[in-house]
Amino acid sequence: MDEGKIISIEERIPKLKKLRKRKTNRRLIFIISLFFLIVLAVAYFQSPLSKIAFIQVEGNALTPKAEIIAKSGVQEGDSIWKVEAKQTEKKLESDPKIHQADVSIVFPNRVKISVKEQQKLAYLAKGKKLFPVLNNGAILREAVDGTPEQLPVLYDFKAGRALDQLMSSLEQLPVEIVNSISEIYYAPKKTDSLHVQLFMNDGYEVSATLKTFSEKMIYYPMIVSQLDPNIKGIIDLEVGSYFKPYDSEKVKAIEEPTPQQ
Repeated sequence: MDEGKIISIEERIPKLKKLRKRKTNRRLIFIISLFFLIVLAVAYFQSPLSKIAFIQVEGNALTPKAEIIAKSGVQEGDSIWKVEAKQTEKKLESDPKIHQADVSIVFPNRVKISVKEQQKLAYLAKGKKLFPVLNNGAILREAVDGTPEQLPVLYDFKAGRALDQLMSSLEQLPVEIVNSISEIYYAPKKTDSLHVQLFMNDGYEVSATLKTFSEKMIYYPMIVSQLDPNIKGIIDLEVGSYFKPYDSEKVKAIEEPTPQQ
């Protein structure tokens, strides 16, 4: 009697059979789809499409593309899945010329390397050769050919505290002021191991200390505006601000601009 009731209910509710059929069909479709995905994945891994065909490098100016690729350890022909982005980025960022690196996989078989390099702020003179100096104090090994950009040329500096502090100071200054400097000489005194002497493109000479270099030099345009452009001399920014013409013993105190709040 119970069995009769069950059959009777199924006969009266045909939707139940349809629902069961739909569930069966969905499971079958899922299994077939999964099977094809596995087949496609295996075919991809075993095909040339899974091998690195091209390595794209962008953002580099100081570092040649070939050098960046060699530093990364990524090679064309390697499996795309062997590329470990984070480790590759760390390798590239260990280069003093590279500030930041980003490595990504572009399917099906390309690797993209984007770098942000350190900033070139000056040139270090060694004999008749000029070597680029970066904002982190790193001195590049390759001398420049031809006429370099309008950046300060450094004399008597070497890798170390004074050079690092100078680069940090130049990095804080506006580009216009940095480009107005022709030469910077490291000229330590008994009373100041961080004393520097600058020769400007406008004909003035500046005596300063790296202790307050960026704080004082930012006002250079305003200081010069108080002087007669036809009378050149030394602007002393070590303690206070003073101007001494080359052809006179007189020293003129220069009014320091009030720092803006």
